[in-house]
Amino acid sequence: MKSKTKIGIFGGTFDPIHNGHLYIAENARLKHKLSKVIFMPSAIPPHKQTKHISEASHRLEMCNLATQENEYFEVSDLEIKRKGLSYTVETLKQLKDLYGEDFQIYFICGADMLADMPNWYKASDLLANNNFIAVARPSYSLKEIVKNSTLLQKNIANLSLINLMPIKISSTGIRNNIKDGKSIKYLLPNKVEIYIEKNNLY
Repeated sequence: MKSKTKIGIFGGTFDPIHNGHLYIAENARLKHKLSKVIFMPSAIPPHKQTKHISEASHRLEMCNLATQENEYFEVSDLEIKRKGLSYTVETLKQLKDLYGEDFQIYFICGADMLADMPNWYKASDLLANNNFIAVARPSYSLKEIVKNSTLLQKNIANLSLINLMPIKISSTGIRNNIKDGKSIKYLLPNKVEIYIEKNNLY
């Protein structure tokens, strides 16, 4: 029986994308032998409706700039083109229909996202019918997160937990550095830094 081609989907706001995101994606790819990782900026994340988010076109272009030197990384505007709220359960269903039976799709997320996932739209359906790669983040214990959620425990077979050396970089921290006049050098790819400066973001 022919084995399925594995694809990683890395969804997020990416406002902005940074080296921590790239580090997570590369390690998930290597551990699970993914043929590629697709970065997918969300249009409007349901959990961030009340927050100011940079225009989708800027976030998409920053993802393109950040990933262009890795042949295993791609960027998709699927959620942005769909517009409206970006529900992961709908995105993964659309991707399964697009790629077909010969592909196995893994959704890559941080531990903080995994902890909140039982509260997501159609969470039971989402967790029961999809594969997830959850990566540890500072101050989040993957084992504790699963232990504290009956829904995650029920679907543990669909979860792969990866503990990596923590990199304390966040999009929020980068935006705050810019507001405070501090350097963001070495926190994200140089091309992304130049793009942010050129377009006066944050």
